[in-house]
Amino acid sequence: MLRFIDLQDTLRKLLSDRIASGELTGVYLAEKTGFRQAHISNFLNRKRGLSLEGMDRVLQCEGLSVLDLVPPEQINQRASIPPPHEDDYANILLVAPQHAAQPQIHAHDVLEVLKFKQSFLKRMRGEPVGDRSHWLRFVMMKPGREDCEAMSPRLSPGSTVLLDRHYNTLAPYRRGDKTMFAVRNGNEVVIRYVHLDDRTLVLRPEHASSPVKLLHLPHGSEPSDLIVGRVAYVSMEV
Repeated sequence: MLRFIDLQDTLRKLLSDRIASGELTGVYLAEKTGFRQAHISNFLNRKRGLSLEGMDRVLQCEGLSVLDLVPPEQINQRASIPPPHEDDYANILLVAPQHAAQPQIHAHDVLEVLKFKQSFLKRMRGEPVGDRSHWLRFVMMKPGREDCEAMSPRLSPGSTVLLDRHYNTLAPYRRGDKTMFAVRNGNEVVIRYVHLDDRTLVLRPEHASSPVKLLHLPHGSEPSDLIVGRVAYVSMEV
């Protein structure tokens, strides 16, 4: 039987692991949740617990769900979900385009969990601009019809793209090649070739008949703020 204290212990370990890896600091967590730093420190050091409201605040801050604290084997006993990934594979979350720009993916926004070889992902070169340490690096999405038409034949209906969201510089990934980027456009995420013209992002299609989109940078924004990530891999349905 899973107890509330077990969930707190799992949350402690998860937060401690993120702090140890440099993804998180106690100061940042205290600022975002409204707790004093000493309160967070006491929780992490098992000197005190958190109320239900307190746990909710921490979970929301870190983009987590209660399901993230439940051992997979216990969830598997009650629902049909993918098992935890093996050492050689990583679980990559498939989300709708409108959720691909969220730094952390909420459990209820996950459409499917797909597997990629860890060795394949580790070969990719990240180049984050700004602080992307709290962003889940890889997510997948299915481009909409307009994107598939604009980027044909590189994208086609039914294709799925892997986004590396730790690559949000406009520099091409490979010299001489055109790099496809996922770009935040209002509440949408679109896929195009991108270059900067003064304070305007020019979103260019692959297909000549599709129009060019112009995206003016809001005051105080940089291009990297609107670049969700690089399209690192495309899979096609056959």
